[in-house]
Amino acid sequence: MNRYFFLLPGILLAFSACNSNSYSPKPRGYFKIDFPAKVYQTYQKDCPFSFDYPIYAVLQHDSSADTQACWYNLSFPQFNGRLHLTYYDISSKTAFENLAEDARTFAFKHTVKANAIDQKLINYPEKKVYGVYYAIEGNTASSVQFFLTDSTKHYFRAALYFNERPQYDSIQPVIRFIKTDIDRMISTFKWKN
Repeated sequence: MNRYFFLLPGILLAFSACNSNSYSPKPRGYFKIDFPAKVYQTYQKDCPFSFDYPIYAVLQHDSSADTQACWYNLSFPQFNGRLHLTYYDISSKTAFENLAEDARTFAFKHTVKANAIDQKLINYPEKKVYGVYYAIEGNTASSVQFFLTDSTKHYFRAALYFNERPQYDSIQPVIRFIKTDIDRMISTFKWKN
């Protein structure tokens, strides 16, 4: 009888484990992202600048209503993202200061949702390319913005946006991937005159 007393609970436990209807939620998963190989081409058209950009991105003239001659969108169709590129001739020191302040204002508009905004100076004196790079972390509409200038005649600004609801943890690998392309664009940027 003692033998059966210890055996019976073991058998009941084994049967109850096999017929369990309990639900255990799984953590949210994200799709695997296949990143293309890093291969670059050079933009050299009628505008007073040149730079390298990836072959998997599409460079198109900006088609908005108030667009100017050297405004472009560098689209990343695979990632549903776009780098907006604008260029201005600088006519005075005041005009340059206003454009630089606008770039800072546009970047810091994301303060409400940003976890951090890091600023980094861009300085290539041999090419007369100077500027500020804004890395914006958090669930913000834009995660990277920067401007480049020669401080006398030229001003170039870029801002990265995704056509998705901002969820930094899910798009962080894509942002890291595209930041490499943006770094390449900045390091190869040249003024034509």
